[in-house]
Amino acid sequence: MRYTGLIEKYRDTLPVSDDTLIISLGEGNTPLIKLENILCEMGTHVELYIKYEGLNPTGSFKDRGMTMAVTKAVESGSRAIICASTGNTSAAAAAYAARAGIKAFVLIPEGKIALGKLAQAMIHGSTIIQIKGNFDDGMQLVKDVAEFAPVSIVNSINPYRLQGQKTAAFEIIEELGYAPNYHCLPVGNAGNITAHWMGYTEYHEMGKSDSTPIMLGYQAEGAAPFVKGARVDNPETIATAIRIGNPQSWDQALKLSKDSNGWFDCFSDKEILATQKMLTEKEGIFCEPASAISVAGALRDIKSGKIPDGSSVVCTLTGHGLKDPDTAIAQCDQSAMINVNPTLNEVKKAILDHM
Repeated sequence: MRYTGLIEKYRDTLPVSDDTLIISLGEGNTPLIKLENILCEMGTHVELYIKYEGLNPTGSFKDRGMTMAVTKAVESGSRAIICASTGNTSAAAAAYAARAGIKAFVLIPEGKIALGKLAQAMIHGSTIIQIKGNFDDGMQLVKDVAEFAPVSIVNSINPYRLQGQKTAAFEIIEELGYAPNYHCLPVGNAGNITAHWMGYTEYHEMGKSDSTPIMLGYQAEGAAPFVKGARVDNPETIATAIRIGNPQSWDQALKLSKDSNGWFDCFSDKEILATQKMLTEKEGIFCEPASAISVAGALRDIKSGKIPDGSSVVCTLTGHGLKDPDTAIAQCDQSAMINVNPTLNEVKKAILDHM
């Protein structure tokens, strides 16, 4: 049977009925890619897989939750949705609202959103409200506004968002044939790591996997409330998708980390960007900076032995690299772009000089 989206595929595990009008862009079913070159150079026997969520319709994992959130908003009669966003949520909300024929309002921190994400939110026709503050300020405003305005919040505090996002864990188990020993994720608002744990535990309880993974969450040094053990008032990092100091799923994330025997760690912006570039150059996988932190964490913990040899590990890459083109281009060697005249000799010389 051909499925056109994750709600249709996993209908029996989601809070929808036969009469529910599904709002979908064909999300889900993203590839699980085994890393080859990086692990070979390390000489390890760990099996490391990438769940490439950047290949969802709007380029991030947010589509998994947004299909559910917008479907349920429409089902309840809402004519508008609202979210606070560092970028990916705004892009997904705008796209799914357009698909549903309803209005989207997005609050974004002025000057703190990657260009690719802003372009998506704008072109899909959402109303963008820029605030002179950060994501956490925007999130509080969204919650306050929703108390009197006829809008449905579609941030991860919306329980239907997590219901949609849990399906990534279902797909991983189905493709591997088992739950991995470890699952590594970037952590900002902490909804995604919460949703993955929900999915893994549900499949385990249903008898579809023999175990659940150890959940590992990684944050940027300038936005690492779980590592510091306290909220961060003014988070800063190049990884805009996780530039969040007051995670909305704080309690759930702490609990699942304890229940799974997992841990949190953090990385500098320099380390995050180095891992992003390594993935593109050695594996051909282009992700946004925040995504790369999950691989940085896995590699560090493999090298240190915290993740033992012989383990199976999955890293979630939450967004595509085209989400943040400016950061990607800034890392590139500009001398790699060669200007020549349109003649055979000059083109041949350029190629032979750089072989």
